[in-house]
Amino acid sequence: MLILANVRERWSGFLGAFVAVLVGVALITTTLVIYDSAKAEVQPRYEGTAALALPKQAVDADGSPEDRMPWSKAEAEPIVSGLAKVPGVADAVVDRSFYAQAIKGGKPVTDEGALESGHGFSSALMAPYKLVSGRAPAAADEVVVDRALGAAVGSELTVNITRGREQFKVVGTVDGPGYYFSEEFAARQQPGVGTIALIPDEGADTGAIVAAAKKALGDSGTVVSGDGRAELQPSYIEHKRFLGVQLISAMAILGLFTTAFVVASMLVLSTGMRRREIGLLRTIGASPKQVRHMILGEAAVVGLAGSIAGCMAGVAATPLLLSVLEGLDVTPPGMEVSVASWPLLTASAIGIGVSVIGAWTAGRKAAKVAPIEALLDSRSANKGMGRGRWIAGLSVLGLGVLMAIGTATSSADNRINMAIFATMTLIVAAALLAPVFVGPVGRLLTAPFQGSGKAAPVLIRAELVANPRRAASLVAPVIAAVGFAVLLSGMVETMRVAYPAGEALKVAGQTIVTPDGTPGNTDEVVAANPVGKAALPTRAFVETKKAGDAENAGAATVLDVLGSRDPQGNKPGEAVLGAKKAGELGLKQGQEVPVRFADGATVTLRVAQVLPDDPARGDFVVARDLVRAHDPAALTDDIFVPGGAKASDEVPGVALHDAVEYALADYNTDAKLTDSLAMMLIVIAVGYSVIAVANSMAMAAHGRRRDFGVMKSAGGTVRQLLLTSAGETTLVIVIGAALGVLVTLPPLAGMAAGLSEATSSDVGLHLNPAAIVIAVIGTLVAAVLAGVAVTSKTLKRQAA
Repeated sequence: MLILANVRERWSGFLGAFVAVLVGVALITTTLVIYDSAKAEVQPRYEGTAALALPKQAVDADGSPEDRMPWSKAEAEPIVSGLAKVPGVADAVVDRSFYAQAIKGGKPVTDEGALESGHGFSSALMAPYKLVSGRAPAAADEVVVDRALGAAVGSELTVNITRGREQFKVVGTVDGPGYYFSEEFAARQQPGVGTIALIPDEGADTGAIVAAAKKALGDSGTVVSGDGRAELQPSYIEHKRFLGVQLISAMAILGLFTTAFVVASMLVLSTGMRRREIGLLRTIGASPKQVRHMILGEAAVVGLAGSIAGCMAGVAATPLLLSVLEGLDVTPPGMEVSVASWPLLTASAIGIGVSVIGAWTAGRKAAKVAPIEALLDSRSANKGMGRGRWIAGLSVLGLGVLMAIGTATSSADNRINMAIFATMTLIVAAALLAPVFVGPVGRLLTAPFQGSGKAAPVLIRAELVANPRRAASLVAPVIAAVGFAVLLSGMVETMRVAYPAGEALKVAGQTIVTPDGTPGNTDEVVAANPVGKAALPTRAFVETKKAGDAENAGAATVLDVLGSRDPQGNKPGEAVLGAKKAGELGLKQGQEVPVRFADGATVTLRVAQVLPDDPARGDFVVARDLVRAHDPAALTDDIFVPGGAKASDEVPGVALHDAVEYALADYNTDAKLTDSLAMMLIVIAVGYSVIAVANSMAMAAHGRRRDFGVMKSAGGTVRQLLLTSAGETTLVIVIGAALGVLVTLPPLAGMAAGLSEATSSDVGLHLNPAAIVIAVIGTLVAAVLAGVAVTSKTLKRQAA
């Protein structure tokens, strides 16, 4: 009861922490609800199936589940026959998906899912998509299309497939998306069998079908039903989901850090301003344990209240975030918000936990308050740095420096994360060590005004020098706001310069043939550009494992294989491996390795060479004709035509670029998303920190109401006192902004050094002055307005 009474009596002192928890929990709730709503759903074209039979699953180099290994034609035939005999199954359909895209007006018809739009006609039964007009395809040159395409039955339609443009006769239309060919044609496009769909009889028991299908399939694969069918997703939807999850994960991590950082700073500030009250409690018999429990209990109550309000605000804000993500095109089609209980419970637990953990340090200090301090000024303990704070601050600073150095040496995939974590660490270090800087910097900045004869500069200087720890608590959220604004905007600017320059240097003098409106280059495009690198990627599987790896013994490892027409890799029966991949597979030069391809066939290859890793070459390179023979559906990557040869763009769906254009186009592919992500994170970090700064300044101004009364009694006018408050706030913001910039420079410099080495170009540190200025001014305006408003209100009450 005492804890609740304290919260009611001192609600204004807890308001800042309450708002910080509310905002943080709202952000975390919103991101978790979006994450939960973005889970994979069963695709419409599988809604008419009772279950799907899938082949065995391979693993990646780390042992995590990856692609499934397609059955060969010989393996699939008895499986299909056995599943078709399962009671309640009307048909067992081999579902094949491959590239198909109509050409109209000399241009490919826009289709995000074109890479997997081609199917055998039997696949239409899975939705089911029904024939609206015409009949099923029977010949290799016949096709059934979506009626929305507008192709009339009997008309000729140009369809781009892996081989290139071919003419097909439209013999029917269906009420769903896709291009449906004869089963024989589909089997030639994708010989391997990756999915067998079980179409149930009307009224059949799905559970009985699944049980019987598992028994019939045995250990040859897996049977999935219900929501398990969502495992099969078009690649473009998976890519969007991946990007969306990456974005909201970054938002959640930043929100969690900022919440913990800001709430801890506010609780320390609030508790420090109550030393006289705590000393009085100690005088009347309160034990240190009781004081500590009181502080933690108050924090828990504030955290609970903030979490409840934050969950409600987060749920209300979820549609807004969803619309933003939809605008960035990083959500699965037709995604809808569904609010489950676990995001709310998780966000609430985080809010309460952060509050209690943030109050732990404040509680420890409060428990050490002596009874005599009831007679002293609350600010008497605000001087200097304790031994524990020195040790913690220097330790965290050392860790941050090491992480900043690690940013320069980390891989491309980890460099951005390393820079963000290094900055977080250095922000914490700056907040811990801030009392060391506040006094000296305050003296330096106020020195020019000491001879002016005005009292305000003297009072501001004296306040900062006498109470550096209180000022440090006010500085902390400013460091976070400016630090993240500098880091995120600087990362974007640095990458904007580094990546195009590095990529242009790699392909200098070449003409690059890229897909334009298609998911890849067809064989027709490759034939029109017979000279230059034209890698043909496929996924394959190998069962060779390193000696002693008992955990994954017998499990196949998925490979990214490149078919090359370059002289070095285009040798029948041979493979060229990168050193890292060879080590993962336990292979050496001269060894033979059986490789299972997309059609289910296994080919034994000899490791001709093991070369230093080169992303441009690939980790596992074989002859291009070998890939084409076993994966007829594979599309070719960008074609790099050397300067001495002529590139062709006569085939629809391609574009030509020189080195600079290619580099800029390649970067701009993800630049919009990168820029939007950075802006969203900046808005979150700065906006949250601005709220925290305003609350902190308001709390500080409210806590100094006795000081204002004394200064007014000594002859100070309201205008002078407001100017003094604004001046002190401005000085605190300047110190915090300077520290925020300083802690960000080492990670950014490390990132620039790493990019310079990775791109083999001279990359310097680039900042975004506009973002920095907006962050500083926004923080300054919010802090000054909050401080002046509370000071003015306090003075009016005293006058009344």
